[in-house]
Amino acid sequence: MHDEGYIKFNCHWIEGPARAWHKIRAMNEWRQVLYDARLIGAHPDGIGYGNISVRDTPASEFIITGSMTGNVRELGPEHFTRVLDYDFEGNRLTCKGPITASSESLTHASFYEASRSINAVIHVHHAGLWNTYRDKLPTTSEGVAYGTPEMAYEIISLVRDKDCPAKQLVIMGGHEDGVLAYGASLGHAASTLLNCCDRLFRPAEF
Repeated sequence: MHDEGYIKFNCHWIEGPARAWHKIRAMNEWRQVLYDARLIGAHPDGIGYGNISVRDTPASEFIITGSMTGNVRELGPEHFTRVLDYDFEGNRLTCKGPITASSESLTHASFYEASRSINAVIHVHHAGLWNTYRDKLPTTSEGVAYGTPEMAYEIISLVRDKDCPAKQLVIMGGHEDGVLAYGASLGHAASTLLNCCDRLFRPAEF
């Protein structure tokens, strides 16, 4: 049974207007590319997976796709929200918009907390990437659940570890098929994912 979409932190949702479309147009375009590549979508049981975020202004805030939107084919402004504040130790988060924040929002926040150079985060599911790179690239502990303070602290540690490989992916060891990409822009993070997927299916060169 998949547990996508179940929020594991205390979420204070302030219902508010949708973000201006120009603020989220690029997010939506990249999200559609990832959806069409089946990196974001829904399991056979209908439970959605996958979400994206970008750092906003001020730098401590970010815009993220809302809860339970992975299985929505085409998103609109009503499917995005803004995270205003988060507290890992207190296991809480505050968001404002027409929808509550994704269940992965604390995990996204951990990347922005780890490095000011990170401006976008993507969470997808891909069995090939997960099986190929688990324990070869930075990988969170198998016993750590997604969307928890423990996951956030592990992400921060992995991203800040100077000995980690340069490839900008983190494998979620305890979240089957879960892969996180991050970068200076959403295009950079998405391209990292798509290029890695392409290499998995590229014929071997002799």
